Amino acid sequence: MNFKVERFEISGKTVTVYPSGDADDPVIYLNMFADIGDEIYNMLLARQFPDFTLVTISNLNWDHDMCPWEIPPISQNDTPCTGGADEYLKLLENEIIPRAENGLKSVSWRGIAGYSLAGLFAVYLLYKTDIFARAASMSGSLWFPDFKEFVFENKLKRRPDYLYFSLGDREHKTRNPF
Repeated sequence: MNFKVERFEISGKTVTVYPSGDADDPVIYLNMFADIGDEIYNMLLARQFPDFTLVTISNLNWDHDMCPWEIPPISQNDTPCTGGADEYLKLLENEIIPRAENGLKSVSWRGIAGYSLAGLFAVYLLYKTDIFARAASMSGSLWFPDFKEFVFENKLKRRPDYLYFSLGDREHKTRNPF
């Protein structure tokens, strides 16, 4: 991987591009709660994965951008989810992806990844757009109210080449009523 990192802001979101130096490498988009892209990138470099471009997006309005529809707070001290995933998808497709890939030689495939609500968002996008060939949902919030029904009532826009799901060891202990 190449070390020429580009960082920019679009609509208040912080986007960091860790480009591969090779043509026709994949691009993986990682939506994050905190701006820890440098740490993740360095961990990936240490493991010597095949070359790819990593694009991290942070400074998200987490309970808006990652949520497909509105739901009330899930606990007493929580905020409501305000259902801005479709709005954020438009920003991702129309502004973030074109700018992030502008300096790349070519892209073999795109992946979308995320943890928690961003993992839910990664799966949701497969039903809303065909631009991602692969998706990873790490401890994804697939418990989100009515998400199971959404999956059964809608078709994937594209059959992904690969899907990765992981669950943490504490999900079964949640007090979440959903």
